[in-house]
Amino acid sequence: MRERLLVLLCALARRRRRRRGAAMAGTGSGTGGGGGGWDGPQRRAWLRHYYSQRQKRLMTLLIAHRRRTSCCFYPRAWPSLRSSDWWERVVLKEFGPQDWLEKFRMSKETFFYVCNQLRPGLAPHSAHFHPTLPLEKRVAVALWHLATNVGYQTLSPLFGVGPSTVQSCVREVSYAVVLLLKPLYLRLPSEKELENMVRIFRTRWGFPHCIGALDSLHIPIHPPLRLASDYCNGQGWHSILTQATVDGLGQFWDVSTAFPGSMENSAVLESSSLWVLAKEGRLCPNPPKHFMGKAQKYVLLGDATYPLQDWILKPYQEDENLTQRQLQFNYRLRRAHSVIENAFLRLKARWQILLKCDDCSLELLPTLVLACCILHNVCEAHDNPFNEEWLEGAEPTELPKPCQPAPAAMEDNGAEQVRELMCQYFESCGEG
Repeated sequence: MRERLLVLLCALARRRRRRRGAAMAGTGSGTGGGGGGWDGPQRRAWLRHYYSQRQKRLMTLLIAHRRRTSCCFYPRAWPSLRSSDWWERVVLKEFGPQDWLEKFRMSKETFFYVCNQLRPGLAPHSAHFHPTLPLEKRVAVALWHLATNVGYQTLSPLFGVGPSTVQSCVREVSYAVVLLLKPLYLRLPSEKELENMVRIFRTRWGFPHCIGALDSLHIPIHPPLRLASDYCNGQGWHSILTQATVDGLGQFWDVSTAFPGSMENSAVLESSSLWVLAKEGRLCPNPPKHFMGKAQKYVLLGDATYPLQDWILKPYQEDENLTQRQLQFNYRLRRAHSVIENAFLRLKARWQILLKCDDCSLELLPTLVLACCILHNVCEAHDNPFNEEWLEGAEPTELPKPCQPAPAAMEDNGAEQVRELMCQYFESCGEG
């Protein structure tokens, strides 16, 4: 279009120069012969006005033509029949089990189970979606984004929706997952469930009287400039901090998130709901069960960044003065504690939005992280396969995990007796 316009303008300019030359010649002969033609200035003014108006009309016609045809090149995304056909015909009818697992991180049966559970929170009247966008498609858009961390601009033409609609799907589905699935899949265990968790930790990991492993996860973010120092962790990169507790199967049962990356694990623990539950005695039966002949609270397993408590155990500080049974205790604890390290790896590999939250606001981040933890539990509880290839890149080596030891002031002096009881237990059991 631009080339055609230039050609027309050049042709008009040449024609104008030829007519101007002819007009000048006619004016000279008329003046010399005393004819009745126009004088030179009057004719030049008329020609200038004529060609100016003609060029304006031509430009108006060209602009109008471009506006009439622009809809063919810049359509709105959501009415695209081609994308709708891809979702309805290809995804719903031709996707095989491996396709569902690769794109949505869950089986087709689990996907529609999640859709049915979220239906009350994603009714058409309660969300600002185009009326032709089905609930299943909204959930699919959100899960695809959470699983692959593909940007809104890239994902929008795939589903035939605009980038703002993709963002709305992610936000609304994440809120619905936390509202409707959290009471089912991420909650405080009952007393009977706590007993079952103790049994699993003893049989699977060889650690007695334990109900969970405790650790933290740093999620890289791009913080606002005014808050950059608050979110800069001990390793010099920006993150939000998530504290989580898992059972012996690697499923989350307590998550506190969105703490600034500059906070230490001990400070996060003291600010979390888990600390309140433990202090209120809600993490064990009342009275506590007996262990090694003494009434003892159930314990959680942490690392050196957590304070030693009568309900949190951590390894002995490594030095040459450790006894053989203290070394054995450290080995047993670290082996059992690896269940949460594996859970974090599977969480990030399955929902790769957690590898780097670039296009997510700080206000949405807590909901998004909780939604990923809940969906992780859904997939694990429904025995959905886990593809080991997803682990590639799930643990960036250029972003080492911050590790600040817990302050001595938070240590519980009486907790040393609990560690001693555990050492006696492992010594009586022998190597293993």
